[in-house]
Amino acid sequence: MRSIVGLDTAELDDALPNAVDPFALSLNENPFPPLPAVRAALIRSIDAANRYPEFLPGRLCSLIAGHIGVPADQVVFGAGATGVVLQALRALTSRGDVMVMASPTFDGYPIVAQMAGLTAVTVPLDGNGHHDLDALADAAANARVVVVCRPHNPTGTLEPAATVLTFLHRVPGDSIVLLDEAYIEFAAPEHRIDVLRLLARFPNVVVVRTFSKAYGLAGLRIGYGLASVELARALWAQQLPFGIASTSLLAVAASYAAEEQLLHRIRLITAERRYLRMRLSAMGIYTTDAHANFTYLPARGPLWHEVFADTGLHVRLYPDGGARITVGSRASTMAVLSAVEKSAAPTGS
Repeated sequence: MRSIVGLDTAELDDALPNAVDPFALSLNENPFPPLPAVRAALIRSIDAANRYPEFLPGRLCSLIAGHIGVPADQVVFGAGATGVVLQALRALTSRGDVMVMASPTFDGYPIVAQMAGLTAVTVPLDGNGHHDLDALADAAANARVVVVCRPHNPTGTLEPAATVLTFLHRVPGDSIVLLDEAYIEFAAPEHRIDVLRLLARFPNVVVVRTFSKAYGLAGLRIGYGLASVELARALWAQQLPFGIASTSLLAVAASYAAEEQLLHRIRLITAERRYLRMRLSAMGIYTTDAHANFTYLPARGPLWHEVFADTGLHVRLYPDGGARITVGSRASTMAVLSAVEKSAAPTGS
C-alpha cells in the first residue's frame, strides 16, 4: 500500500536512514529521538499545518531572548546555524571580501563563503586540533569575516575564554567575527562565555547557535544568532517572511520546559564520549580533548578510511586523514572500538 507521498513503508525507512541507523555517525546528530514533550507538541501541531507561521518570528524571538537573558532585539534566526551564517554574510559582506576560517572546519563554511562570493582563506589548526588564534588574528587584519568554532568542529577542542577575548581585541573592529557555538551545550558551564557581556564589549561579534545538536532537532532546522542591536537589525533585513515554521516555536518552548530531561541526555552523551575516549586511549589511540558530542581521531598511525571501510559505520573522514565520530549509543561505541581493535590485530591472528 502506498502512502499519500508515493512511498511505501520500506521506502520511507530508506528516506530517513539516520532515524533507524545507530551506526550513522558522520553528522553529529543526537542519538536520542525528540524529548517526549517535544514529540507531543509536534504531533499536536499537525492540525495547524494548514495555517501560516508568524510573518516574522517575534514570539520565538521573545522566547529565546527571555530564556538566555538577552534583549529580544539582539536575537536573529535562520535555517539552522548555517542559515544564520548565510544571512550574516549576505547582510554584512560584499563579493570579493575575505573570509578567514580554520582548516579543517565545519563543511558548511567553505560552501556559504562561495555562495556569498567571498574569498576563503584558511589557517591550519595546531597539532592538537586547536585554533591558532594568533595566526587567525593576523589573517583577520585583511578580512571582512573571521570564524571561530567554540567548541571546534571537527576536533571538539575549546579555547579558554581569556584567550578568545585576547584574540577578539586583536581583530579589527570593522571585521565580523562569527563565534560558532553550535555545540556549546556540551561544554561545562565554567567554559562558557557570558554572551551579553561579550556583545557589549565586541559589537562586531555574531554568536551562532542551533537546536540541531544538544536539543536533537536537526530535522526542524532551527538556528539563531546573538548580536549587537546594529548587526541584528542588518540580519533581520534578510529574514524571509513566513520563513520560520510554526513547529519551531512549539519545539523550542517544549524543550525549554523539559530542561532537566535535556540536561540528563547531555550528561549521558558526554559520559559516553568520555568512555569512548578512555577505551581508545587504552588502545594507544590519541583523540583530541573534545567538548562536544563527537570525538576526533587525527591522522596519526592508523589509516582511518581503511579502519572503517566495510564496517557499516558511517564516520566523517577528512582529506588530511583525520576522522570525526559522532557519539551515539553504547552499541555504536562498541562497533567503533571493535573496528579499531581489528585494525590493530596482527595479520593472521
